[in-house]
Amino acid sequence: MSTAVSADGTKIAYTRAGSGPALVLVDGAMCYRGSSPNDALAKELAARFTVYTYDRRGRGESTDTGPYAIEREVEDIAALVKEAGGEVFLFGISSGAALALEAARSLPVTKLALYEPPFVVDDTRPRVPADYPARLDAALAAGKPGKAVKMFMTEGVGLSGATVALMRIMPFWAKLKRVAPTLPYDTALVFDHQSGEPLPAAWPEVKVPTLAIDGGKSPDWMRHGVASLAKVLPSAEYRTLPGQTHIVKAAALAPVLTDFYLG
Repeated sequence: MSTAVSADGTKIAYTRAGSGPALVLVDGAMCYRGSSPNDALAKELAARFTVYTYDRRGRGESTDTGPYAIEREVEDIAALVKEAGGEVFLFGISSGAALALEAARSLPVTKLALYEPPFVVDDTRPRVPADYPARLDAALAAGKPGKAVKMFMTEGVGLSGATVALMRIMPFWAKLKRVAPTLPYDTALVFDHQSGEPLPAAWPEVKVPTLAIDGGKSPDWMRHGVASLAKVLPSAEYRTLPGQTHIVKAAALAPVLTDFYLG
């Protein structure tokens, strides 16, 4: 493990593997090194890239510094970019895709790839309730991380109550509760685009070549969000991985990323 220091003094733990152009992978909600789909993806990509995986602030072996702001997480990525030599390819998954999109506004990102940012842009699923962020904060303030995780899974992700009830008896539920305090961070990244309204007409600051990816078996609402994002980004293409879901397999994703970054 290595450590980069962010602008506000937060220590960001990261792992570097492989050789080739620098590629930073950004996790989604509640994921961190050792508990992330990016772990397997990094192994697939290490033959062609120098891959950086890291623990977002407040997770794993990274520290945290309040108050939270999206800009602080962009600064965390900036610290990794500095460690990587000053210029990187960037990949983000789920809410991590939303963070990668924010980072690409200002950081020296050569190419950007995004897998299924959870944007709700139409009525194919219920919009995330307007009071969701406040109730999430209240649950955490009351010392009820399990309640916060349940809210995230049902209202944020859209899972059924029965599915979440089954999850609560699984061993990994304890891990989810430990990182529950970071759920408001991911909410801040995506909530403005979960209202069921169309995305803004353009993201003019994000001009780098971008690949927006979804899975062919993912829910319609998620795929609609990805397709809509590809339309409003100035230099984006849209790609669907047949047979994949939001839990995308590294073996299916890695060749697509390699072709995009190196092509």
